[in-house]
Amino acid sequence: MKQFLAFVRKEFYHVLRDRRTLLILFGMPIAQILIFGFALTNEVKDSEILVVDYARDNASQELLTKIGSSRYFNIRQAALSHSEILGAFKKGKIKAVVVFPADFNEDLLHQNKAQIQIITDATDVNTANMITNYLSSIIVDYQNQINQNLEIPYRITPEVRMLYNPQLKGAHGFVPGVMALVLLLVSVMMTAISIVREKESGTMEILLVSPFKPVLVIFAKAFPYLALSLVNVTAILLLSVFVLDLPVKGSVVLLFAESTLFIITCLALGIFISIKTDSQQIAMLISLMGMLLPTMMFSGFLFPIENMPIPLQIISNIVPSKWFYIIVKSIMIKGLGITALWKETLILLGMTLFLLLVSLKSFKIRLQ
Repeated sequence: MKQFLAFVRKEFYHVLRDRRTLLILFGMPIAQILIFGFALTNEVKDSEILVVDYARDNASQELLTKIGSSRYFNIRQAALSHSEILGAFKKGKIKAVVVFPADFNEDLLHQNKAQIQIITDATDVNTANMITNYLSSIIVDYQNQINQNLEIPYRITPEVRMLYNPQLKGAHGFVPGVMALVLLLVSVMMTAISIVREKESGTMEILLVSPFKPVLVIFAKAFPYLALSLVNVTAILLLSVFVLDLPVKGSVVLLFAESTLFIITCLALGIFISIKTDSQQIAMLISLMGMLLPTMMFSGFLFPIENMPIPLQIISNIVPSKWFYIIVKSIMIKGLGITALWKETLILLGMTLFLLLVSLKSFKIRLQ
């Protein structure tokens, strides 16, 4: 144990004195959680919309006040023709146009119905749909408000309830995804590079001929990255709670235990990559590109897996970050426990044991 701790202490010295390594370990997770939490969000906030109000009556002004009071839109008013509206879209400065007809209030009073035209820029389909849904919701709310004191026929109005994320905040989806992405990249890449660096510098031969067992040499080099990755988990959770206003609804202890299991899985994958490569550049390329794309495509972080073809859904099952993403999302947002997550936990555990066995089996105690 003294020898093992000596190797671990040596590896900590290697990591802590390298500023570039520290920047990757701690700078990248903090930058990504802030970028994904604030900049890269799928929410619609402060969207520029143009209002063309030909009516200019009390009803249109009241509805405009409700639209303007929401945090989703910044309203600009102008009297434009159809061709000028198209020109405004072409400039890319607005996301939608709301057009009130000249007889808007008269239609409401005498015909009990009126029309409002909503025009959106559908080059971004998701944003256009969200803006349309938000505007439609505000219009329906206003319609219900003015109908309270009127004798109107019964109508069935659907009531929509958003479970777990009623405000539709983007951080609820991005924080678990960034957590899986950062831990995978940092753990795999740093472990692979640190072991391959010993090969290139020739110090691996010295370590292997020492009285210390070769397997424990590998574990000693991976252990510091386990500890530092747990520090990353703590930093991400603190940022999500105090900066992004995303509290952990489930057990924090369970979340750290699952994160530890996922980190060990990633470390085992990094060890496997380091055994199969002899160059830091190749190890970095495989770790960065080979892990980044599968994580973003097949974890469910950015693209719904259930919408993919069946072969791709099958491939996604071998991506560790998919299962960790499900676990983190279930604990943080839904507040679920181990009774609901035992299957995903067993899959991660099986992947960890498989990668460790393959890595140790492939490890050569004699260098060529």
